[in-house]
Amino acid sequence: MAAALQGHQVHPEGRVWKSHFPKGDLWVFGYGVYQGILTATYADFGSSDHRGTLSDPGRVVTVIEREFWETLDDPLAHLESESESLGKVWGAAYHIPASHAEEVHDYLDEREINGYTAHFTPFHAVSPGATQTASKVPHAESGAPVVCMVYIGQPINPQFLREPEEREPEQVARVISASQGKSGKNTEYLYLLEKALEGLGLGTADAHVTDLVKRVKAIKAGEEPEAEEQEAARDVRKYLALAGQSGHGEKIE
Repeated sequence: MAAALQGHQVHPEGRVWKSHFPKGDLWVFGYGVYQGILTATYADFGSSDHRGTLSDPGRVVTVIEREFWETLDDPLAHLESESESLGKVWGAAYHIPASHAEEVHDYLDEREINGYTAHFTPFHAVSPGATQTASKVPHAESGAPVVCMVYIGQPINPQFLREPEEREPEQVARVISASQGKSGKNTEYLYLLEKALEGLGLGTADAHVTDLVKRVKAIKAGEEPEAEEQEAARDVRKYLALAGQSGHGEKIE
């Protein structure tokens, strides 16, 4: 999925991203712990580096096209509500100035190359209760979309959890409760994800994510889930405060 060039992993598309950003700057859409809104749905994805290891991969999220999701035998279908059937995933868009765009792009490519590929999608900005933030996003007031680069773990990737038994909530929760990688505990990722969804998604987290949090807490009863969750909440509050100051935390569709 990636080619090695002088010890650095480079996306096979090379510098094609520049054709999407003629001004030289870069917009990156983040979901999961990075967060935005896509016409897609969350899917479970294995993490053999940042939230797990090669022998014991953890669980992180990706987004997939709804048309593909509907072909899967989904053990989570009963959690979907009418409002969620719109297929929106909350997150944030980050603007990288031209002076740092290439550096940030190469860093993200190296970080995400284990399982993810770069895609480009229209982003529709929305900042409930923060009109000043929305006004800083190009075309936000007119409703015109902004092109964003987003990393997605496609179903053809071997780390994509295709088998229904691998995606059973209790099985996913057990894996998360025991996994850890170079970026930290898988439980921390889950707690951050829920808090970020609550903070950016108009106070509503994803039903599947909330269900997993409850299951993980039950598995880790007597350990330190409460302390980890409180730390995650503090981290997300700090992020939301910074996003409000910078004007780059928005919505995508």
